[in-house]
Amino acid sequence: MNRADPGFPLPPIGGDPSRGGVGTTPGSFALPGRVGGPLAFSSPDTPGMPAPSTKTAWDFAPAERREPITQLEHARLGRLTPEMRRVAEREPHLTPEQVRDEVAAGRMVIPANRVHLGLGLDPMCIGRASRTKVNANMGASPVSSGTEEEVEKLRFAERWGADTVMDLSTGGDLDATREAIVGAASVPIGTVPIYSMIVGRRLEDLDERAILETVEHQARQGVDYFTIHAGVLREHLPLVRDRLIGIVSRGGSLLARWMLHHQRQNPMYELWDEICEIMRRYDVTFSIGDGLRPGGLADATDRAQLAELQTLGELTERAWRHGVQVMVEGPGHVPFDQIEYNMKLERTLCHGAPFYVLGPLVTDMFPGYDHITSCIGATAAAYHGASMLCYVTPKEHLGLPKKDDVKQGCVAYRIAAHAADVALGIPGSRERDDELTRARAALNWEKHFELSFDPDLARAFHDEDLDVDTDFCAMCGHDWCSVRISKEIQDFVSGKDERYAWDAPRVSAALSAEQRAILEKRGVLGPEQLDRLASKTRQAMGAAPGRHAACHSEAASPERARQLQRERLDPLTLEPLDAEGPGA
Repeated sequence: MNRADPGFPLPPIGGDPSRGGVGTTPGSFALPGRVGGPLAFSSPDTPGMPAPSTKTAWDFAPAERREPITQLEHARLGRLTPEMRRVAEREPHLTPEQVRDEVAAGRMVIPANRVHLGLGLDPMCIGRASRTKVNANMGASPVSSGTEEEVEKLRFAERWGADTVMDLSTGGDLDATREAIVGAASVPIGTVPIYSMIVGRRLEDLDERAILETVEHQARQGVDYFTIHAGVLREHLPLVRDRLIGIVSRGGSLLARWMLHHQRQNPMYELWDEICEIMRRYDVTFSIGDGLRPGGLADATDRAQLAELQTLGELTERAWRHGVQVMVEGPGHVPFDQIEYNMKLERTLCHGAPFYVLGPLVTDMFPGYDHITSCIGATAAAYHGASMLCYVTPKEHLGLPKKDDVKQGCVAYRIAAHAADVALGIPGSRERDDELTRARAALNWEKHFELSFDPDLARAFHDEDLDVDTDFCAMCGHDWCSVRISKEIQDFVSGKDERYAWDAPRVSAALSAEQRAILEKRGVLGPEQLDRLASKTRQAMGAAPGRHAACHSEAASPERARQLQRERLDPLTLEPLDAEGPGA
């Protein structure tokens, strides 16, 4: 055995997420990127997985030619719209022509209502050839929140990385809330129109006129995509009878009750063609709802869920015939081992239409932490084929999310989406990770924080223990800092990138208001220590500009650095410690 090069065989290598082949990793273990086909960026199939469909939206193009309105219709004619060009700018690994061709095939959507485009929408795309997207849900309920708070949540969601937002309001002035959100949003907005259809009337009184008028009204307001639960059919309801938790989709449960009361088929299914024509006029995208998604692991991948998914494939084909863009919604609560099958079955039955999944949650016993239980499943879902992930917040199953819950959900799902993109080998997806690694190797704390997703959080956590930017941190201290040691080994390239070189370690700036709020919430430091960190001066550690801090390895021997770490770098007082003080 060659100990210097054991030569273990590796799986087939896919794309390079770094663009530059930096570092020593061999690259992605996903399939090589093949934009223009059903496996644009895809995981290798586990044996027994359904094969991709051989059909695309091209197979369901209408025979008659109409004046193009939707992005899909323009793409079918080979036209490049301004929205396609903007998408290519935002997806630098794709050309405008590739965007157009993916839209024409139905594997990508550009949710861009013509009305919202006039109100400030910045066009984006959803599809497996692009980077994984994240949706944030919000909306007022009958017992909590209102229009102003929901608009504030929208801005917060945009700030923390939501690519789209769904207004799921069921209380307050639904119309005013929706109009305010669309008017304020630069991201696509989705809704579930049935919520508004039953305001002011009994569910049993819902009729064809109310359905079509509501769809038209919300399209006219500028909503970019609609969740329509047309796949829950009357014949599916007996399949739900033995589920532990029945139907957990609000839209699905409402329509199930309507069907049982009237002994009729789902009106959304029966009115599908009429709904398609309304949506085509405004270029509203379908997000075909999964009304029978599982609400617990015990009900996952059951006959009801799969029967509905088959119907969603039929509805996808019918929408494409009308020239309407389509994405498909998916589960829900799914054991980790079943996620790949769920993703790849949708790819087959819905002919590669973008899959938009909630989570999925991979365990049911951690309420309050479901942003974590679900982003684990979401990472796997995106790796195996999902194009957009609907976030879950810590308040899932418990109540209406507040601003901080929105942030926690967005951050968790940005992690999931990004991790999947890197694993899939999407070009350029790892570049920021590599830059942060270079900064970390150089112990360049300022650049480290600047490149992080949440600089205020990273800086606050660092300064809570040691608020001096020097060549070690409080995790290991001076002697045990492996990064510093690696940097000092001349044969290693680690930490020697000149772009990240620094020679003036210094006391960090005073805490910002946001950083102070983070540490106050943690409760580790008391008010006096927080006041001191928030009002300190840059000279407190003898780290004047252009001069090494007294604790820096180049300005002190290891022994002296250890002593100064104890005596001068007290993160609470920022002053020399008195050896004769209390407790001495």
